[in-house]
Formats: sequence, C-alpha cells, structure tokens
Amino acid sequence: MTMAKSAAGVSVLFWMPVAVMAVVAAADVVAGPGIGFLPLVSLGPAFSGLLGGWRRTALIGVVALLVCVGLGLYDGLFVERRGFTAMASVAGVTGAGIAAAVMRSHREEELAGVKSIAEVAQRVLLRPVPRTAGPLQAAVSYTSAVAEARIGGDLYEVVASPHGIRVIVGDVQGKGLAAVETAAVVLGAFREAAYDEPDLVGLGERLERSVARELRGEKFVTAVLAQFAPGQDVVLLNHGHPAPMVVREDGTVDFPQPPSYALPLGLGAHDSEAPEPYRVGFGPGDQLLLYTDGVTEARDARGSFYPLGERAALLEGPDAQRALEALREDLVRHAAGPLQDDAAMLLLRYRGRPEEESAPLACEAGTSPR
Repeated sequence: MTMAKSAAGVSVLFWMPVAVMAVVAAADVVAGPGIGFLPLVSLGPAFSGLLGGWRRTALIGVVALLVCVGLGLYDGLFVERRGFTAMASVAGVTGAGIAAAVMRSHREEELAGVKSIAEVAQRVLLRPVPRTAGPLQAAVSYTSAVAEARIGGDLYEVVASPHGIRVIVGDVQGKGLAAVETAAVVLGAFREAAYDEPDLVGLGERLERSVARELRGEKFVTAVLAQFAPGQDVVLLNHGHPAPMVVREDGTVDFPQPPSYALPLGLGAHDSEAPEPYRVGFGPGDQLLLYTDGVTEARDARGSFYPLGERAALLEGPDAQRALEALREDLVRHAAGPLQDDAAMLLLRYRGRPEEESAPLACEAGTSPR
C-alpha cells in the first residue's frame, strides 16, 4: 500500500508542470487577453526545475514558450509589449529551473556517495549476525532515531568462541558521530577479547580498559554480556543495562535481574567491587531478547512506555527474524512517530535438541540489521 501511494505521488509530480500549463492556457482562452494569465505559463518550467532533471526542464521550457507564442497570437498581444514580456518571463524562469535542476542533481550525487560510504561503515561496525550459532537461532533489529540513518550509538555482536557463544548488546551515552566512534571501540574490543578471555568477568574487564582509554569525562556505555555453552544455562553480566527478557517455551515472561549491577563501561574506576555474573535457565524452546532502552522507553501519544513484556506473544512466529520484525513494527506503531532514541534488539532462540548440544559451535551467515 505504501509503495502504491509513493508511486502515485511520483506520477502526480511528474505530470504537474504539464497540468499547470494546460490549466493556465485554458483559463487564458476563456478569460481573454484582459485578465493577463499568459505570464503564469512560466509555472510549468518552474515546477519542472524543482522536480525533474535539467533535460526535462528544458523540454518543458520549450513547450511553455510555444504555448506562450500561441496564446500571445490568439490574444493579439504581440502588437504591444505584453506578449514579449511574457515570453521573456518564461525564458528566464526556464533558465533558472535548468540551473536549479543541475544543482539538485549534483547534490543528489554527493548524497548518494555519502550514503554509500555510510553503508560500508555499517557493514564494518554492525556486521550481520549469524542466523544460527551452535544450538541458537539469532535475529537482529536496529531502528535509528536519526532520520535516514542506519547506525548510531547502540551496538550488538554474536561471536562463536572456544568458550561458548558470546553476545553483547550495548548503548553508548550520547548521540552522533562520537557515539558511533565509541561503539566501534567497544565492538572491536569485544570481537578480540571474546576469543581470548576464559570468563565473562575477564571479558568485561577488557572492555572496561578499552572504553576507559577512549572516553573522557563522565561518558559511559551500558552493556549486557551473555555466554552460552553446550548443555548449560546462559550466563549474564550486566553493566548497568536493562535486564534481558526471557520468554519460556510455555509463554511465560521473565526479566531476570542480576544480584548486583556492575557500573557501566567507562566508569569502572569508580567501582570497588568486581562485577558478578549470574546464571539463568535457558533450554530448548526458550527465547532471550537483549535490547536497549530505546525500546522500553519509547512513549506513545499519552506518554506511556512501551509494554515490552505484554508484547512477548509477538515473538511466537516460527521464523525468528520475522517474529522480531513484528515486534519492531509494533514498537514503531506505539511510538506513533520517530523514536526519540535508537532501539536495538537481538533475539536468541534455543532451537537445539539434546543430540545437538554436544556438537561443535559454529556460525552460519546471517542477515543485516533492519
């Protein structure tokens, strides 16, 4: 439906210059030479310059001049200066329209180049997550609060390491390029440390050191780390991040809270105690949703927060990516407009059977964020 409306809108804009000239010509013929509609023929090339390319604008300008000549002869305006003035007006507007079309074309080419670079940056920063990782099925959704943006200060990654499947979802304080740069630092450190560190505490400490070197002042990154090993529950380490949502096979929903929250990454120097990981039951048929606060803090027109727990039933679909997309669409409908903050969601499903739990960990190619 949206595509059909968009195509209809483009068609209306495409024919608008011709329609405007036709209406002006008809009005001039009906009203006669005393009203002075003839200069309005220049609206044709004016609209074309705003909407079309320079070649089409030039063509519309030629047609407008021909219409102007025809109406001028019909009204007998060339015996005085009015006809020539109208033609000069059409020619001037056509020239300005051609110049505007050329400038717009150059800007569109520059914008296309910038968007191409942004796409490459997205693939480097937020790589597609694997569709499957060991006994897990994964899906991801990313909705940026910035119009037309594909990346921001939220981050996620899934790594199949010798110590199990390791996952991170985080949220950088602030917005803009500085937040994107910090997210790149965290993801780079996680991708390396996930293979080396034997436990989540050591992994969190590596991330803390990397972030502390980059951040200045009181800036920080909230994050939740998760580790899945064959035949075991999921182990979580929460650095000041919203608690994950667990959807059990029977449909019950839980938000397991840590025994104590670790300080966000970048503020570890203020913490006298080591963060404490905690274990959560996670078996076949269960789902784990990691998300950023842009999800739960999205408000509707009345100011109510998004009720994530009440929407867990949307994740019941057989395909993880489609189920997560249904949840994302419901979130956007709830907000009834642009989100005020980036919203990232990473869904992990335990799809393994008992005989799969002893299989070696592996990843299959995944999909890009949406």
